[in-house]
Amino acid sequence: MRGWSFLTNHARVLVCIANDPGIRLRDIANTVGITERSAYAIVTDLSDSGYVVKEKDGRRNRYQIQEHVPLPDPLGREPTIGEMLHLLVEPKPRRRPPTRARMA
Repeated sequence: MRGWSFLTNHARVLVCIANDPGIRLRDIANTVGITERSAYAIVTDLSDSGYVVKEKDGRRNRYQIQEHVPLPDPLGREPTIGEMLHLLVEPKPRRRPPTRARMA
């Protein structure tokens, strides 16, 4: 019997993209445990719904999550994609600008 997941495959794909905006569909599929065709369909759903923008970068795609877009919420409060991802994805360390001491 297959177990269940708290997050939908759409949410899990979104987390993969948040962790690596240049991730390949093959890697999304392997991480989530779905076929490449399903990964493609989910990314297309997310893109068509306005949650992800797909940009061509050479032979690969880069994805940009539209963090300001609200998630549909039947309870009335519509949290944004960014708020949801903040709970699920570790923040990336910010690069500090070089100081004079480090530049010398």
